[in-house]
Amino acid sequence: MRALGIDFGLRRVGIALSDPLRIVASRHSTLNWNGKDLDALLERILDLCDENKVDTIVVGYPLRTDGEKSPMTDMTVNFAEQLRASELEVILVDERYTSLLANQILQETKKNKGRDKGLVDRIAAEIILQDYLESERDCSL
Repeated sequence: MRALGIDFGLRRVGIALSDPLRIVASRHSTLNWNGKDLDALLERILDLCDENKVDTIVVGYPLRTDGEKSPMTDMTVNFAEQLRASELEVILVDERYTSLLANQILQETKKNKGRDKGLVDRIAAEIILQDYLESERDCSL
Protein backbone atom coordinates (compact mmCIF):
# COMPACT_ATOMS: atom_id res chain seq x y z
CA MET A 1 0.00 0.00 0.00
CA ARG A 2 1.07 3.56 -0.64
CA ALA A 3 1.53 6.46 1.74
CA LEU A 4 0.22 9.95 1.05
CA GLY A 5 2.03 13.08 2.28
CA ILE A 6 0.26 16.34 3.06
CA ASP A 7 1.55 19.88 3.47
CA PHE A 8 -1.55 21.45 5.04
CA GLY A 9 -2.30 25.13 4.51
CA LEU A 10 -5.29 27.47 4.66
CA ARG A 11 -5.33 28.14 0.90
CA ARG A 12 -3.53 25.18 -0.60
CA VAL A 13 -2.75 21.63 0.43
CA GLY A 14 0.27 20.00 -1.17
CA ILE A 15 -0.04 16.28 -1.88
CA ALA A 16 2.68 13.68 -2.47
CA LEU A 17 2.43 9.92 -2.98
CA SER A 18 4.83 7.09 -2.37
CA ASP A 19 5.43 4.26 -4.78
CA PRO A 20 3.76 0.94 -3.81
CA LEU A 21 6.98 -0.29 -2.15
CA ARG A 22 7.14 2.91 -0.06
CA ILE A 23 10.66 3.78 -1.13
CA VAL A 24 10.26 7.05 -3.04
CA ALA A 25 7.91 10.00 -2.53
CA SER A 26 6.76 11.97 -5.57
CA ARG A 27 4.87 15.23 -5.66
CA HIS A 28 1.35 14.67 -6.88
CA SER A 29 -1.04 17.63 -6.77
CA THR A 30 -2.16 20.76 -5.00
CA LEU A 31 -5.67 21.03 -3.63
CA ASN A 32 -6.97 24.59 -3.51
CA TRP A 33 -9.56 25.35 -0.88
CA ASN A 34 -11.11 28.31 0.92
CA GLY A 35 -9.91 27.44 4.43
CA LYS A 36 -13.50 26.93 5.55
CA ASP A 37 -15.09 23.85 3.96
CA LEU A 38 -13.00 21.21 5.70
CA ASP A 39 -15.49 18.43 4.89
CA ALA A 40 -15.06 18.96 1.14
CA LEU A 41 -11.26 18.96 1.51
CA LEU A 42 -11.34 15.76 3.57
CA GLU A 43 -13.55 14.10 0.97
CA ARG A 44 -11.12 15.03 -1.83
CA ILE A 45 -8.18 13.63 0.15
CA LEU A 46 -10.00 10.41 1.03
CA ASP A 47 -10.96 9.98 -2.63
CA LEU A 48 -7.27 10.29 -3.54
CA CYS A 49 -6.48 7.65 -0.92
CA ASP A 50 -9.05 5.27 -2.41
CA GLU A 51 -7.90 5.88 -5.99
CA ASN A 52 -4.24 5.30 -5.11
CA LYS A 53 -4.58 2.46 -2.57
CA VAL A 54 -3.23 4.52 0.33
CA ASP A 55 -3.24 3.14 3.87
CA THR A 56 -1.07 5.75 5.61
CA ILE A 57 -1.41 9.54 5.58
CA VAL A 58 1.59 11.59 6.70
CA VAL A 59 0.72 15.16 7.67
CA GLY A 60 3.32 17.86 8.21
CA TYR A 61 3.20 19.05 11.83
CA PRO A 62 3.94 22.78 11.86
CA LEU A 63 6.21 23.95 14.64
CA ARG A 64 8.26 27.11 14.89
CA THR A 65 12.02 26.76 14.51
CA ASP A 66 12.37 26.80 18.30
CA GLY A 67 10.07 23.76 18.56
CA GLU A 68 7.11 25.71 19.95
CA LYS A 69 3.62 25.59 18.46
CA SER A 70 2.84 27.85 15.53
CA PRO A 71 -0.57 29.37 14.79
CA MET A 72 -1.21 26.47 12.36
CA THR A 73 -0.40 23.71 14.86
CA ASP A 74 -3.85 23.34 16.43
CA MET A 75 -5.62 23.57 13.06
CA THR A 76 -3.33 20.88 11.65
CA VAL A 77 -3.92 18.59 14.64
CA ASN A 78 -7.68 19.04 14.19
CA PHE A 79 -7.32 18.27 10.47
CA ALA A 80 -5.33 15.10 11.29
CA GLU A 81 -7.97 14.03 13.83
CA GLN A 82 -10.67 14.42 11.18
CA LEU A 83 -8.63 12.22 8.82
CA ARG A 84 -8.25 9.58 11.57
CA ALA A 85 -12.02 9.11 11.52
CA SER A 86 -11.49 7.37 8.14
CA GLU A 87 -9.66 4.54 9.93
CA LEU A 88 -6.53 5.14 7.85
CA GLU A 89 -3.28 5.47 9.76
CA VAL A 90 -2.51 9.18 10.17
CA ILE A 91 0.94 10.27 11.31
CA LEU A 92 2.11 13.77 12.17
CA VAL A 93 5.72 14.53 11.16
CA ASP A 94 7.72 17.63 12.07
CA GLU A 95 7.73 19.85 9.01
CA ARG A 96 10.16 22.51 10.15
CA TYR A 97 12.27 23.81 7.27
CA THR A 98 10.32 21.95 4.55
CA SER A 99 9.12 25.18 2.91
CA LEU A 100 12.66 26.55 3.08
CA LEU A 101 14.00 23.37 1.46
CA ALA A 102 11.23 23.47 -1.15
CA ASN A 103 12.16 27.05 -2.06
CA GLN A 104 15.84 26.06 -2.31
CA ILE A 105 14.92 23.23 -4.66
CA LEU A 106 12.99 25.69 -6.83
CA GLN A 107 15.94 28.09 -6.92
CA GLU A 108 18.38 25.31 -7.79
CA THR A 109 16.18 24.10 -10.63
CA LYS A 110 15.59 27.71 -11.71
CA LYS A 111 11.84 27.31 -11.59
CA ASN A 112 9.94 30.55 -11.12
CA LYS A 113 7.99 30.21 -7.85
CA GLY A 114 5.44 32.80 -8.99
CA ARG A 115 4.23 30.75 -11.94
CA ASP A 116 2.90 27.89 -9.85
CA LYS A 117 2.16 28.82 -6.26
CA GLY A 118 1.20 25.25 -5.44
CA LEU A 119 4.58 23.87 -6.53
CA VAL A 120 6.21 24.81 -3.20
CA ASP A 121 3.36 23.01 -1.39
CA ARG A 122 3.80 19.88 -3.53
CA ILE A 123 7.56 19.87 -3.00
CA ALA A 124 7.08 20.38 0.76
CA ALA A 125 4.63 17.43 0.83
CA GLU A 126 7.20 15.34 -1.03
CA ILE A 127 9.91 16.23 1.52
CA ILE A 128 7.59 15.44 4.45
CA LEU A 129 6.65 12.07 2.97
CA GLN A 130 10.22 11.16 1.95
CA ASP A 131 11.46 11.93 5.48
CA TYR A 132 8.77 9.63 6.88
CA LEU A 133 9.54 6.84 4.40
CA GLU A 134 13.23 6.98 5.30
CA SER A 135 12.49 6.89 9.03
CA GLU A 136 10.10 3.97 8.49
CA ARG A 137 12.85 2.09 6.63
CA ASP A 138 15.41 2.90 9.34
CA CYS A 139 13.10 1.48 12.01
CA SER A 140 12.66 -1.78 10.11
CA LEU A 141 16.41 -2.45 9.85
